[in-house]
Amino acid sequence: MPLMKFHVYEGRSDAEISLLLDTAHDSMVRSFGVPERDRYQILSEHRASHLRALDTGLQIGRTHKFVLVEVVSRPRDQAQKIAFYDILCKDLRSKCGIDASDVMISFVENSDADWSFGHGKAQFLTGDL
Repeated sequence: MPLMKFHVYEGRSDAEISLLLDTAHDSMVRSFGVPERDRYQILSEHRASHLRALDTGLQIGRTHKFVLVEVVSRPRDQAQKIAFYDILCKDLRSKCGIDASDVMISFVENSDADWSFGHGKAQFLTGDL
């Protein structure tokens, strides 16, 4: 936890996808202090006709390298989120060649009762986590 969902245009190699996921996880660990093995990621590839990501009128240019990142998480404070936006964009630029203009991030918050990591238990509520 957090659960990170990635939406990208199809066409990246397995190596590019692996680097993207590894880079995003490292950014998450550094920004939120989550444990290294606290890694839950899903990447979905979309044909260009199935993914639209404009700029909300901000004049942000998008390319075929566009990445939409959804972060499903327990509540995080504003400063942590802002740091994550910055760190992730810088890391994706330096390690993956993805410009900040091609990175969109959205947080979806939920509570401790909304997570079960297995065995039919709510580990945040039982005290196992």
